[in-house]
Amino acid sequence: MSEKILFVDDEPAVLEGYKRLLHKEFSIDTAVGGVEGLTAIAQRGPFAVVISDLRMPGMDGVQFLSKVRTASPDTVRMALTGYADIDSAINAVNEGSIFRFLTKPCPKETLAKAVTAGLMQYRLITAEKELLEKTLSGSIQVLVEVLSLVNPTAFSRATRIRRYIQHITKKRKLEAPWRFEVAAMMSQLGCVTLPPDLVEAVYAGQKLSPEEQARFDAHPAVARDLLSNIPRMEPIAWMIAEQHGPCSPQPLKDADSQEAITQGAQMLKVALAYDQLVSQGQSHQEALQHLRDKSAEFDRAVVADLADLQREGDRMEVRDCAITDLESGMILQKEVRTHTGLLVVAKGQEVTYPLLVRLRNFWQRGAIGNSVIVLAVPRPASAATASGHNR
Repeated sequence: MSEKILFVDDEPAVLEGYKRLLHKEFSIDTAVGGVEGLTAIAQRGPFAVVISDLRMPGMDGVQFLSKVRTASPDTVRMALTGYADIDSAINAVNEGSIFRFLTKPCPKETLAKAVTAGLMQYRLITAEKELLEKTLSGSIQVLVEVLSLVNPTAFSRATRIRRYIQHITKKRKLEAPWRFEVAAMMSQLGCVTLPPDLVEAVYAGQKLSPEEQARFDAHPAVARDLLSNIPRMEPIAWMIAEQHGPCSPQPLKDADSQEAITQGAQMLKVALAYDQLVSQGQSHQEALQHLRDKSAEFDRAVVADLADLQREGDRMEVRDCAITDLESGMILQKEVRTHTGLLVVAKGQEVTYPLLVRLRNFWQRGAIGNSVIVLAVPRPASAATASGHNR
């Protein structure tokens, strides 16, 4: 069995007893005391189930399991004690979100059944996480790629926003970062209701009429209404709705969801403003200073998170690339239009497989030229030299 079980107790002899009882059925690890238990989780985890004694010197079981909840939220936590202490049991359940409470001495059959139930619960949790983080995110990615063909400018921007948000979430080590990345990917979804030339005008910083501005300002609410119909997407929908600031009270009562909405909306607001500034020609440092100067409008901590952002141009080279040589991951450095002026791909859009197919189809029909300007990973010197000789 691949999932590991961690027993934590202040008595080594008790831990050895657990090993003898269960080692044939489960993968058992042990730790003496709460501090050693947290070290085991950090160094030898993840553990599917953690079972801790409640009465331990120093860090007691309630404190330990509460820390486990923070350090490894997917781990199923159980408490085991020899004392009939109802207050400790209540505290353990409330602070550590205990899955099951067991009393000493605990017969082998009871303990084995509890561990098995804990493993089943862990598999349910991880299966749901797999569904949310991979299946849902993957489905959203497909939707984004399809929508990028409808409004290339808007979804080129969404691609860049996603990269900024990924940088911020990594720096902050946020739990479930996929939520914020999906919010970034779908932040421009409402723009599909707008004429492409209006979206291009906004991103270019052109002045709009009051009517045009009102239509553009409504696009986050459009995205919210569309995404709110998808189960588990409500917090993400509201992050997007509030990307320019609070729009109305959220209909969510869950405190964690409310905190995620606020945090996600703040990150989106900064990322969008930063992208607008650099897209209009400001340098990285100029854009950051502009945002710092408006500290009443933009979260200073989020702005600071972007300070060490590595932009694509810092690690990639500009290259004139033949359509037939395009690869996924390259970034268009110049927009691609047909000979009649139709926008095919906006500047800054990452090359994906659907985009490759789209460009090759246009090229084969003679609607666009045979090369594009891209940002790409630098080629080895030998490859670059060979390419030059081939020309």
